[in-house]
Amino acid sequence: MADTLDRRAPVTRPISPHLQIYRLPLTLVMSGLHRITGFVLYFGMLLVCWWFLAAAQGPNAYAKFQWFAGSIIGQIVILGYTWSLIHHTLGGIRHLIWDTGRGFGPQEREWLAAATIIGSLALTFVVALIGYLAMGGSR
Repeated sequence: MADTLDRRAPVTRPISPHLQIYRLPLTLVMSGLHRITGFVLYFGMLLVCWWFLAAAQGPNAYAKFQWFAGSIIGQIVILGYTWSLIHHTLGGIRHLIWDTGRGFGPQEREWLAAATIIGSLALTFVVALIGYLAMGGSR
């Protein structure tokens, strides 16, 4: 009896996918980015509120906000907030397209996801360039 058990072929079980085998679909990455940008926008409203309150409180308060906005950290925060706003908006437009029943094909989903990423980066660059030029450029 033990002799027959030894001759059985080993049972091959499926290997669980891991990062070396499994490629994350772009739509899954975009879903996560949409949630993260929503989170960033939620807390980024504190920046917008600070801006409005500083403008309402007078020149000294507004000068403090301008100092922060003009610093390297402030510019990075504002650029990140701008990208989050544009990316989240384009993601919402992508969902609106899906709500109409379109864009569910495999190539269409990937194309819409890639267009959201490329569009958000390009529009953020354009908005930053316009802001840079409106503020006087390099002077």
